[in-house]
Amino acid sequence: STMSFSEAEVQSARGAWEKMYVDAEDNGTTVLVRMFTEHPDTKSYFTHFKGMDSAEEMKQSDQVRGHGKKVFTAINDMVQHLDNSEAFLGIVNPLGKKHATQLKIDPKNFRIICDIILQLMEEKFGGDCKASFEKVTNEICTHLNNVYKEEGW
Repeated sequence: STMSFSEAEVQSARGAWEKMYVDAEDNGTTVLVRMFTEHPDTKSYFTHFKGMDSAEEMKQSDQVRGHGKKVFTAINDMVQHLDNSEAFLGIVNPLGKKHATQLKIDPKNFRIICDIILQLMEEKFGGDCKASFEKVTNEICTHLNNVYKEEGW
């Protein structure tokens, strides 16, 4: 399951992601708050976010902010290795395993979060930015889903 990114695709995906990652904590928080607001069932996985109903409250939460930053840092690590399948999978596999076995997160949530990231990219930086990152989110979701299958989901 090697990845097929051309050098040009790698460069434009990195350029697009760079714009988002400059404000990793704020953008990561926005993405999570949107996910929790638009898909309230996703909150059930985070015991400390459960009681939070208002987006404003979530935005201020250190836990939401911390997890938003964590998500963005993980994606950033993957983006650095788009041209190296082995290194990329070295990040994706343990992450997928943890979410499948310990956290028991439904894998459909990875697609949800990726779509929200793409939506935010488009709002902030336009359609080209989104387009150049779409393939990356597809790769991430595909590989995470493969890990889930291996874990018997």
